[in-house]
Amino acid sequence: MSGLTHFDAQGQAHMVDVASKAATHRIAVASGRIEMLPATLAIIQSGTVKKGDVLGIARVAGIMAAKKTSELIPLCHPLALTRVAIEFELAPAQAGAADAVVCTATVETVGPTGVEMEALTAVNVALLTIYDMCKAVDRGMTITAVQLCEKHGGKSGSYVKG
Repeated sequence: MSGLTHFDAQGQAHMVDVASKAATHRIAVASGRIEMLPATLAIIQSGTVKKGDVLGIARVAGIMAAKKTSELIPLCHPLALTRVAIEFELAPAQAGAADAVVCTATVETVGPTGVEMEALTAVNVALLTIYDMCKAVDRGMTITAVQLCEKHGGKSGSYVKG
C-alpha cells in the first residue's frame, strides 16, 4: 500500500495522524461545471427560477458543504476553515462546449493538513444545488470537469494543474 496514506502497514483504512505536522497556511482551489440547455442558462441569468436566486443559494450550499466535509468523507479531518469563497461564471456555448455555469471554490485554513477535499466538496455541492433548483426545466444537465486546480502550503508544497 506504499504511497497511499489512508492505509496502515496491514492495509487497513485509517485516519492519518497529523499531530506532528506543522500548522501552515493552506489554500486549495477547485472547479467544475454544470452543462445545460441555453434556456436554462438564460433563466439562471435572468433570476426567474421559481425556487429563487439559484447562484446565491448554490454559493451558500457550497460554503456549508466545505464546512461539513469531514462528516461526508470518512477519513477527512475536521478543520477550522478561515475562508471559503465560491464564484460562478456563466459560460455560453462555444467551440463545441454546451452552455454552462462554471463554479470555482477557494478554501483556506491554518492547520496541519490541506483543504483539497473541502474545495472539491464545495464545488460538487454547489453544482448539485444548481441542478436541484433547475431540474424542473432541464433534467438533462450534466455535472462535469470537477477537479483540483491548485493547492498551496504544507510539506508537499504547491500544486498547480497544468
